[in-house]
Amino acid sequence: MLAQQAKELGIKYFLVSFSDLFGTQRAKLVPAAAIDEVCETGAGFAGFATWLDMSPADADLFAIPAPESLVQLPWKPEIGWLAADLYSGGEPLPQAPRNVLKQSLAKLQRQGFELRTGVECEFFVLSIDGRTIADPRDSQTKPCYDQQALVRRYDLIAEICDCLIGLGWKPYQCDHEDAVGQFEINWMYANALETADRQAFFKYLVKSLAEKHGMRATFMPKPFDHLTGNGCHVHLSLWDREQGTNLFESSTDDVGLSPLGYSFLGGVLHSAEALCALTNPTVNSYRRINAPVTSSGATWSPNVISYAGNNRTHMIRIPAPGRFELRLPDGAANPYLLTAGILEAGLDGISQRRDPGKRCDSNIYRDIAAADSLRTLPDNLLDALRTFAASDVMRNGLGAAFCDSFLKLKRAQWRDYASHVCPWELEHTLDC
Repeated sequence: MLAQQAKELGIKYFLVSFSDLFGTQRAKLVPAAAIDEVCETGAGFAGFATWLDMSPADADLFAIPAPESLVQLPWKPEIGWLAADLYSGGEPLPQAPRNVLKQSLAKLQRQGFELRTGVECEFFVLSIDGRTIADPRDSQTKPCYDQQALVRRYDLIAEICDCLIGLGWKPYQCDHEDAVGQFEINWMYANALETADRQAFFKYLVKSLAEKHGMRATFMPKPFDHLTGNGCHVHLSLWDREQGTNLFESSTDDVGLSPLGYSFLGGVLHSAEALCALTNPTVNSYRRINAPVTSSGATWSPNVISYAGNNRTHMIRIPAPGRFELRLPDGAANPYLLTAGILEAGLDGISQRRDPGKRCDSNIYRDIAAADSLRTLPDNLLDALRTFAASDVMRNGLGAAFCDSFLKLKRAQWRDYASHVCPWELEHTLDC
């Protein structure tokens, strides 16, 4: 009973939270005395007021908290955060992101598998108005791992890491990333749903603590055209639920990946263009994956659909036996849809025994001949949405209701973007 747990922990209120289709986190603040009833009946929302493709005529939306997801806010311990599943008319809302992921994980569970994931969430620390890097002395051409800049942000980064330690997430390193003002904090991998919940909460935590310190944190894919963008690399492995063994690991393969792992990887390669709609879901996302060389000398993001061993110039790398890293996603990705899309692509790879082809271990940023022989990633969000709409793998795996709602809202977002005249157009075509 969460009410009893609240008494023991000193929690006065609960944030009953969910992510909509655009990844915006929505919540209601529920008094601890009412939380057990909300766990049974749900916290009520008007679905049309969020990005869930609902109308004002639709019945109430109810968010049922998942008690196992409870996080006591380290910086405000009288509040507990709870991820929630969405219901309408007594049934799970099919387009709700957490429901979509749970549906995919249920299929995986029936096959006796467990997906374990880890994420690398990069973020910028900006001035409170969001216009400039918060630290004006953070200005090196190659600022990655800059010790001085890292320690100047010690108070914020250490507080974030201390929170993760207290929550039992087992963070293991914090660093200044490749762009000025950019940071990353890594924590231990876990089962896919737990990681998705943690990723959603992590973004809330980082933004909240940045505000507390008089700054603003952003996970926006490419906030500055000359700097490396915010990636959200995902590490994946598939495990036997009963035996607890890593099914991606091989002692005979030269990079340590099993035939099952290669089939899963092959599925991700096969559906990569369609997957971009979920891994790179904003207009701004395509400024990161199709970017020219940045001031540091490399974008660190993929340009083509390829895989390699321990080589960061490719979309997928195999850094160690038993797992691979997908370097395609960015900071705008919805944690639940990101994982569900990758999983459905991988399951298709397993069922169809997709062959990923020969590994490409060259520097794909410079190997023009190799790059020209490979499929390219979408140039923009509209192209990604078109390939997503045409993908049977995504539609059959994630469900027609979700795909239709997602495409409807994202196409409307693209049209809204396309209706705006930008300064570049005025500069180059005003006198045409």
